[in-house]
Amino acid sequence: MPIASLQIPVEIPPVDIWSYYLEQPKHYPGDKPLFVDCDTGRSHSFNDIKRLALEFGKGLRHVFNWQRGDVMGLFTPNNIDVPVVNFAIHWAGGIASPANPTYTPEDLAQQLKDSGAKALLTQKMFLQAARKAAALAGLPEDRILLMGDGRDETGVHRHWSDITAQGAKVQPQKANIDPRKDLAYLVYSSGTTGLPKGVMLSHQNIVAQAVQGEKQGDIKGLLWEVDAQLGVLPFFHIYGLVVVLATTIATGVKCVVLPKFDLEKACKLIQDHHITFMYVPPPIVLALGKHPVISKYDLSSLRWINSAAAPLSRELAVSVWDRLKIGVKQGYGLSETSPGVMIQLAEEWWKYQGSVGRLYPNMEAKIVDEDGKELGYDKSGELLLKGPNVFSGYWKRPELNKETFTEDGWYRTGDIFYCCPKGNFYITDRKKELIKYKGFQVPPAELEAKLIGRDDIADVCVIGVWDKEQHTEIPRAYVVLKPGVEETEAKATEITEWLNAKVAPSKKLRGGVRFIKEVPKSQAGKILRRVLRDQVKKEEEAEAAAPKSKL
Repeated sequence: MPIASLQIPVEIPPVDIWSYYLEQPKHYPGDKPLFVDCDTGRSHSFNDIKRLALEFGKGLRHVFNWQRGDVMGLFTPNNIDVPVVNFAIHWAGGIASPANPTYTPEDLAQQLKDSGAKALLTQKMFLQAARKAAALAGLPEDRILLMGDGRDETGVHRHWSDITAQGAKVQPQKANIDPRKDLAYLVYSSGTTGLPKGVMLSHQNIVAQAVQGEKQGDIKGLLWEVDAQLGVLPFFHIYGLVVVLATTIATGVKCVVLPKFDLEKACKLIQDHHITFMYVPPPIVLALGKHPVISKYDLSSLRWINSAAAPLSRELAVSVWDRLKIGVKQGYGLSETSPGVMIQLAEEWWKYQGSVGRLYPNMEAKIVDEDGKELGYDKSGELLLKGPNVFSGYWKRPELNKETFTEDGWYRTGDIFYCCPKGNFYITDRKKELIKYKGFQVPPAELEAKLIGRDDIADVCVIGVWDKEQHTEIPRAYVVLKPGVEETEAKATEITEWLNAKVAPSKKLRGGVRFIKEVPKSQAGKILRRVLRDQVKKEEEAEAAAPKSKL
């Protein structure tokens, strides 16, 4: 039998995102600052967000004739304008498609073309890359809009706040949304083939996640009068986009927005704003437990930290407790699940260390073997999921959807789990070939495709190797050089630097280049990455077991 959530099922209201978040009565003051810029102090209250989003939403319909289902790309780091423009897009019936601001213009152009984006929101500092991407995607320059504090002196790129329906003979009306069918977000998740794929998330998916989180998640005990969170997670990533932004709107708890993570700056903000909780990836947990700069600041206001986006070791959670007496709990989710699937309770992190928690309400899970046979408790296999927050499929990829879902509708996560009899889930491995660098997905095939184009490389395999210092996977290339090319450290450095200049920061070969005589492959020609991963594991074990030389 499938494993069902221990929580009583919750009713999912049949409404769109705007109606759920902005039309319901709030228990906190409407003029209370919700999103605060950590550098300028500029802020948006609930009333600001609703008013500005309504003006921009009307402007989209009036100025750009925005239609239900039109896609808006977002190419920006964290900014307090992000929730405003997202709500505006949804009011107008559009789909928001966020992109990593460290993308190359080519990466961004690929997403713009695949999504069919009708416009692009960015910040002034990213205009050069945005223009190049828009040109490659065939998007007119006047469809690039600005957000944040910067303005375009040339007047070509208008600020979103200037796009209104002022002067319109008939004021535009809110789009008529079908929450079950109409998409709210199109977020891109890297595939092992190298081409990112659009994850289709409906209004119902996001509303369901909100209701599930309010039932089982962290927000039940939050108080708008005293609590505050640090908005350090990227708002272009599903974790930050849904969890961080939604928590703020739902609870009225202040969110101090950090455009880009800087450890010392984050510590100062925690101290100055009396931050009480954070959602983070494991590398930030690592810094809190190990980095010397932490000792310079008073972080005693922090009550708990939630880590997700990648597995967190027991040792890291314990190191933060020993040093700061702050509990670090875990959650598990994916872009395809809006994103939350499981979460630990704040008081249970110590009791079930290593667990990613229990299922959200209204969710079912199965753990199956290679043949699809369901396994019992404490046995590892692939995690399959069903629930109202599970996506409907990949954008324009019907062939992939057939592989992703079973015939009876279960979503195959590709992650290896086991579940204890008390309903706590533990992730043990990833079936997928994707490398996860600090929570960001790195498709090895994309890097291989670039490397194999070099004249001096005959074959290549890219895998993720574990970096203990950063507590994350990092990409490493195993390269077969062409005959006559010498295997030297200089050549390895040359290849590494060449690739690093062509890819986004998360995709750099931080694990370097290793030379091999042959890439292991199956009889069908498929790269056997696991062979190289096993080889790395043996090398690490041998190194750990080797006696240390004494001075």
